Amino acid sequence: MSLPNPAALISQMAADLNAHLAQRAISEPRFIGIRTGGVWVAQALLEALGSDSPLGTLDVSFYRDDFSQNGLHPQVRPSELPFEIEGQHLVLIDDVLMSGRTIRAALNELFDYGRPASVTLVCLLDLNAAELPIRPNVVGATLSLAAHERVKLSGPAPLQLELQDLAL
Repeated sequence: MSLPNPAALISQMAADLNAHLAQRAISEPRFIGIRTGGVWVAQALLEALGSDSPLGTLDVSFYRDDFSQNGLHPQVRPSELPFEIEGQHLVLIDDVLMSGRTIRAALNELFDYGRPASVTLVCLLDLNAAELPIRPNVVGATLSLAAHERVKLSGPAPLQLELQDLAL
């Protein structure tokens, strides 16, 4: 399987996000990337948008529902939100949407900071494997993988996608 070029996806996502925000009359959204790949995608997206908006970052490690099974990720860092959440229009950005559990954890964490006016979900890839009813508003590409395959994003510059075979 050939994976798409992240740079090309980011360019299209920027146009799609602008259209989505305009349709909803959102003029000053707050951007938040989910560590680590979502932050890289958010940085590239902000650059493609020509935006100098501050970027918030979330580390959802403590909010994951599999925390007790998988333990703590060795590189847990604090979330950094350089703006208020209450009443704001948020653009939540992640690299790969698979089960939806990372997004659920991110939403739980965000609501601990306040009640946003809205949350727009942006993902580089949707792997079409949702376990929860979560779908991105803006997506770079949708892929269907075999059960033993995963996609990994490396970066931050350049962003590159790699197909991993867990059966090997």
